[in-house]
Amino acid sequence: MLTKFLELFNPLPGNHYLHVTKEQNNISDALEKLLLPVQGELNVEVMSDDDLKNAKPFKALPRDNDMVIFQDIFSKHKNQSTILKIAYRTLANTAEIIILEKKSVLDIDTIKVMLEEHEFRTPNHLDILEGYDIVVAKKMHMWGNGL
Repeated sequence: MLTKFLELFNPLPGNHYLHVTKEQNNISDALEKLLLPVQGELNVEVMSDDDLKNAKPFKALPRDNDMVIFQDIFSKHKNQSTILKIAYRTLANTAEIIILEKKSVLDIDTIKVMLEEHEFRTPNHLDILEGYDIVVAKKMHMWGNGL
């Protein structure tokens, strides 16, 4: 089931991934197994319904992650702009952001525009995980905010 989704990842030695979700799940477990052989690290930030409703941001150090994966929280978060800013700041240059939401929850075109406005480039919609819409974009060094 996750095979095609996991093909999005090419972990390198020491990579750090951040999975922001409502609960640790099979995607968290699969990412952890993917990172293990390269001595990578997966951090899981669990957000409750109250966190999402009250626009609580997640915590992440600047330039500390090679990938940020939002699962089933983006559409519910009261301040999407804030979490995109935090994701941009925590990502290393040329790193990627992935937004996973259950099918038909996201307005894909709006999300692509929002990602571009927050300096994420080449946003793409992928249909490779049953039951989910996936939008992937890249932080590019020296483009826009250029952190």
